[in-house]
Amino acid sequence: MEKRSLFLSLMAILFLTTPAYAYLDPGTGSILLQALIGGIAASVTVVSMYYQRIKAFFAGQSASKESNEK
Repeated sequence: MEKRSLFLSLMAILFLTTPAYAYLDPGTGSILLQALIGGIAASVTVVSMYYQRIKAFFAGQSASKESNEK
C-alpha cells in the first residue's frame, strides 16, 4: 500500500506541474560552465595529490619534501 501511494504521489508531481516562466540570462550559462571547470580542476588536483602520496608510499619515500630535507 505504501509503494502505491508513493507511486501516485510521484505521478502527481510529474504530471500536475505548472510552467515556471523563468528567465535564465546568458550569464547563467557562463557561471555554470565556470563552476563545472572549477570542479573538474579541483578533482584533478585532489587525485594528483593522493596519487603522489601513494606512489611515494610504495617507493619507500616520504611524501613531503620537508621531511626529506631534515
